[in-house]
Amino acid sequence: MNPWYVLKKTVIDTTPEAIAEGMDAIREMLNGCGLKPADINKAELVAEETLSEMAAHADQGAKITLSVRMFLKTVTMEIRCNGQEFRFAPAESDFSWSDYNPDDPTEEDMMQRLHGIIAHSFAKEVKYKHTGGCNFVKIVAIRSERTFLYHTVGAMLLAILVGLLLSSINMEGFNTLLNTYLLVPVKTVYMNALKAVVAPVVFFSIVSCIVRFSDPSELGRVGGRIILMYLFTTLIAVAVGFSAFYLFQPGNPMNALGTVDVSSITSKSMEVSIKDVIVGIVPSNFVKPFLESNMLQLIFLAVICGIATGMIGKYSDMVKDLFEAGNDLFLKITTIIIGFMPFAVFCSITSMMITTGVKTIISVLGMFGTFLFGLACMMSIYCLLILVIGRINPLHFVRKYVPTMLQVFSMASSNASIPVNMDACENLGISKKIYSLSIPLGATLNMDGTCIHLGVFALALAKTYGIPVTGATLFSMSISIIVLSMGAPGVAGAGLICLSVLLEQMGVPLEAIGLVMGIDSLLGMFRCMSNCLGDVAVSTIVAKQEGALDMEKYNHSTSGSNDPVHQLSMVH
Repeated sequence: MNPWYVLKKTVIDTTPEAIAEGMDAIREMLNGCGLKPADINKAELVAEETLSEMAAHADQGAKITLSVRMFLKTVTMEIRCNGQEFRFAPAESDFSWSDYNPDDPTEEDMMQRLHGIIAHSFAKEVKYKHTGGCNFVKIVAIRSERTFLYHTVGAMLLAILVGLLLSSINMEGFNTLLNTYLLVPVKTVYMNALKAVVAPVVFFSIVSCIVRFSDPSELGRVGGRIILMYLFTTLIAVAVGFSAFYLFQPGNPMNALGTVDVSSITSKSMEVSIKDVIVGIVPSNFVKPFLESNMLQLIFLAVICGIATGMIGKYSDMVKDLFEAGNDLFLKITTIIIGFMPFAVFCSITSMMITTGVKTIISVLGMFGTFLFGLACMMSIYCLLILVIGRINPLHFVRKYVPTMLQVFSMASSNASIPVNMDACENLGISKKIYSLSIPLGATLNMDGTCIHLGVFALALAKTYGIPVTGATLFSMSISIIVLSMGAPGVAGAGLICLSVLLEQMGVPLEAIGLVMGIDSLLGMFRCMSNCLGDVAVSTIVAKQEGALDMEKYNHSTSGSNDPVHQLSMVH
């Protein structure tokens, strides 16, 4: 079956018998799209409720049209029928159980409440409208995890085409007006919104991370060894990111000329000594770091707050909950802002194309290639660590983990990949007492791919905008990258937020983010793949050191358990 687009359609009567046949047809269609049983059952519940309402409000002699579409792995059902308008998703109060009498229930009352609960529960996945005397319901059976990536990449490609078209047509006046009054304002609004949440997102993320592990005795010997290994690989990743940049030197200073006054850029630098950097970590007041988005000072405040939270006695739990609530709040705000990224990407890339042309795209591709080179080096280092420290054959590890890498690549989230990584650890023969601690901890602390990404792109954008990088700058960057990677929020666009913080610290104009915004979703998938690989590699090494690695299972080549479909079925 074509995974890109499928259309199946059938027409039924409004009789109970025909509706039963329609449900059989829907089940067959959904099975043909390769959905899991749980997703099919959910979709069937909504479809059955929809068909019942359609039939009850249908015009005499009307037919119900059923269709199932799959586009880019997103499966939707569409049901339409001529008839009277009805309310598909009632208010929750309409099916409240407060007035329900369990001693004398009526079948009609129970069915109405049951149907109401079903409709209300899946309201977010259902769209209903009544136009031209026709009822129309669209049900999302499963939404592709790559939908956001497709939208962002699609916006980027469309922007490149539009930019090339506008650049090739001799309409300088029109292009200037379009850029000044539409493209730049939209990009500026988006970047301002992103900049507004940077400080609270970083602060609450790091505090939440610290308070979870405020008692070192809880971690024990195994936890300490895991953390040390994560810190070790993080340091290596920072060095790999810097080395990859200085090896290939991506970033063309000419690309910034069309968007920013060069004199205003080159005047910004971080000409401070290491002593000044260290002294400047401690702020003179609590609010200033948030106003200025001073990363090192925010980190200092977050660490102090995280440690102090576990030392205030009876108020400790309450304050922990407060920080967790703040973390969830700003992550949700960030998620909302990131949802508008495709629009911002289109405006940013189009503006870039009509002002700077194709050279900028080539420069970004150079940064992207350097980043991939850094990831490849880090993956090789993982294998070397498994061989040298773990004293086991890394080829078995690579062979067994490659299918999981493909899964986490598409998920683009270390947190969402936790169950899949745990299943991969089980398949490698790692004891549960190891991976039940190392994988969740790694999803929080171990972000080696993010370290490489920040190192390469921060230095490349600094070079693009003519910002000199001194030894003190590299030292300050190293500290920030390490802590940023540990406190990076597990949401889409987290890498973009962390990069914006780093650029702010280095004195690079925040609008430099616009040069790489269009490919951030793709970068996020590679970052996640590298991060997860590092989590499982460290888990394997620690398990071998602790005698908690089943070598027979590790060396044994299994045929079925590595299959991605098998792993996902095990997780679910």
